[in-house]
Amino acid sequence: TLDVAGVRLGFAAPARGVAAATGGPARPPEDMARGFLRIAVDNMANAIKKISIQRGHDVTNYTLQCFGGAGGQHACLVADALGMRQVFIHPFAGVLSAFGMGLAEIRALREVQFDAPLSGVVKATAALAVIEAEARAELVAQGVAEVRGEALAHLRYDGSHQPLAVPFGDAEAMQRSFEAVHQARFGFTSPERAIWFEMLSCEAIGAAGTLPDIALPTATPVVVAEVPVAGLGLVPLWDRATLPANWSCDGPVIITEATGTNVVEPGWRACIDGMANLILERSDAVARLAAAGTTADPVVLEVMSNLFMSVADQMGATLALTSWSVNIKERFDFSCAIFDAAGDLVANAPHVPVHLGSMSAAIRTVMALNPDVQDSDAYMLNAPAQGGTHLPDVTVVTPVFVDGAPAFWLGSRGHHADIGGRTPGSSPPDSTRLEEEGVIIDNVQLVRSGRLLEVEARAVLASGRYPCRNPDQNMADLKAQVAANETGKRELLRVCASYGVAVVTAYMGHVQANAEECVRRVIDRLREGQMEYRMDEGQVIRVKVTVDRKARTATVDFTGTSPQHNGNYNAPLAVCRAVVLYVFRTLVGTNIPLNEGCLRPLNLIVPAGSMLNPGPEAAVIAGNTEVSQAACNALYGALGVIACSQATMNNFVWGNARFQNYETIAGGTGAGPGFAGCDAVQSHMTNTRMTDPEILEMRFPVRLEQFGIRVGSGGAGQWRGGNGAVRRMRFLTPLTVTTLSSHRIIPPFGAAGGGPGAVGRNWAELPDGTRVDLAGNAEIDLPAGAVFGIETPAGGGWGG
Repeated sequence: TLDVAGVRLGFAAPARGVAAATGGPARPPEDMARGFLRIAVDNMANAIKKISIQRGHDVTNYTLQCFGGAGGQHACLVADALGMRQVFIHPFAGVLSAFGMGLAEIRALREVQFDAPLSGVVKATAALAVIEAEARAELVAQGVAEVRGEALAHLRYDGSHQPLAVPFGDAEAMQRSFEAVHQARFGFTSPERAIWFEMLSCEAIGAAGTLPDIALPTATPVVVAEVPVAGLGLVPLWDRATLPANWSCDGPVIITEATGTNVVEPGWRACIDGMANLILERSDAVARLAAAGTTADPVVLEVMSNLFMSVADQMGATLALTSWSVNIKERFDFSCAIFDAAGDLVANAPHVPVHLGSMSAAIRTVMALNPDVQDSDAYMLNAPAQGGTHLPDVTVVTPVFVDGAPAFWLGSRGHHADIGGRTPGSSPPDSTRLEEEGVIIDNVQLVRSGRLLEVEARAVLASGRYPCRNPDQNMADLKAQVAANETGKRELLRVCASYGVAVVTAYMGHVQANAEECVRRVIDRLREGQMEYRMDEGQVIRVKVTVDRKARTATVDFTGTSPQHNGNYNAPLAVCRAVVLYVFRTLVGTNIPLNEGCLRPLNLIVPAGSMLNPGPEAAVIAGNTEVSQAACNALYGALGVIACSQATMNNFVWGNARFQNYETIAGGTGAGPGFAGCDAVQSHMTNTRMTDPEILEMRFPVRLEQFGIRVGSGGAGQWRGGNGAVRRMRFLTPLTVTTLSSHRIIPPFGAAGGGPGAVGRNWAELPDGTRVDLAGNAEIDLPAGAVFGIETPAGGGWGG
């Protein structure tokens, strides 16, 4: 029997916690249980959305397949959260995985590259016949008698690198299908561009095993019992084994079976078909608008926070799926976020902190300079003075219109592998002016009323003293950023359709207010401190943190920091803001979105003309990476929270006129009170992946010869600092290598008596065996056969 008393007692403690946090009365156990269930349901729905988006599917067009013993308990609620109107529950749903393994279809797939315009459909048909015959023959050889074929054409626009699969047919039908899929995936079409085949595929499918007929009962079923359910009264309980074909019943109903329990919610109708399947269908419209008011509620706050973060996460999934460059598609050097009508950051996916905290300024730039913005428009920019970070980071901004006005904004920022500049990869180590680092994009319209302005965008990419080296790749990634924003737009509008615009708008404010209060609680226990942080290039970052206990605010003052650097070690003000936002968000112990509310209790002082607030023409390529890491570790040091991490991104850029690649390389993190540092990980202001060796060597003429942990390099102490990494790469063609890296002279500091981490090293090994040691910031032309090596810094230790 169920232990009702024990369950009630279990919910008593969280009920008291909510009451203490909100100042209201303690909630009944039933209310708390419903709140936990609601949060769990939305988390399940968000996970399904992310997986589906990664595969390019719109879940609202499908039926929810339910399996597992507990699946039927949540199926209706999860379907409602996803906007799905039908649930399918198999007779063996509780053990469906095991049952399905014995019934899986036998399949054989064949593919062939076919590079030709869509007008070449006759030749495509012939090529397809060849691979279909091969696929069918493979199944026949295995004794499969019945075989059917499914043929797909993988089409793309001329000049694009992103094919889309559509059913093979005549040219007109394939064009219509392709344009529909392209509009849905990317948010635009390009009718002026020709459509090309890229690949043909055919799958031969053998007939699946047949299911035995299930004998359904014929007697009229009776209710087994009626069980009390809070808020619903007495709910009938049925035994599925007694239900005949065509039986149906409106929810609320509970249907039990040997391997599970199925809950049919109000507004849903259950029926049994002729094969004993349980089909649940939405009989009423989803009545969620009345379920949430505009006043902050802890349960709805959690749900909305997760929903907003999920929208940004789905944007990121689309961007990774549809992009072209290794930098974005494989390394995930991008960030996506959503903003309210004022341009304030509301929520983000767990992407790159230096991008996220600085993007609000870019959103506000677009808002201010485009008062006549229209629905289905999009703009791009990278100008540091307008909210950019450094020039390779290009931001695409899209409004979300509701009732004829922009109600929300979306931003996707991606690091383009090359945006022009003096050196391949747009990271000249000795640049002194911004124009040397690439093309400056200052509020340029990219999409107008759903039409991509590709000609105009390419003109911008080809402009300036040092234009982009690979504009085709830039355009492919820009299209992916547009597609990411379209995903966010679609999902936000769905949230509005479920909860109402007023509720969504209100909770965008509530999640920021919640973040503000969380940071104030951090400030309540924060200790004041200051630090002087010296860099290899000779600059100094000074930061002092003071606390006003009564006002529950803190001042972060960078007065005394070195003036604007003559080179490129300058960080735009938006980057410094991102650093402060990130640090204080990490001090919050609960899972909240990184958003504007975190900054409200903070007074930020950054002197104009300093390296953290330079002029608009200043070179900044190292600011986004090296200076941001230095400022971050300086702030942590002032707060006495953690020892210094590697405090560099180890920017490793190489290429020529034909190809370019960019890497940031992991290192050691600092130790802290009660924990050791991590070995060879990305830390703080960066959060990108390393390209898989197979992808790297397939896409570029290089060979990765070593990548491992730099054992013994972490700082000594009661808690040791994390070890750095070592990476050696051989180049198979002549190219130029540039590096921007720090802590090659001054080691990362330890804390509380802990020792410093080891400094990093950069060098080249020439084909004749000569070794050339290089400074942290260097540029070198290497011949084919040369090796470039990097040892990254380690984290400082904690405690003597």
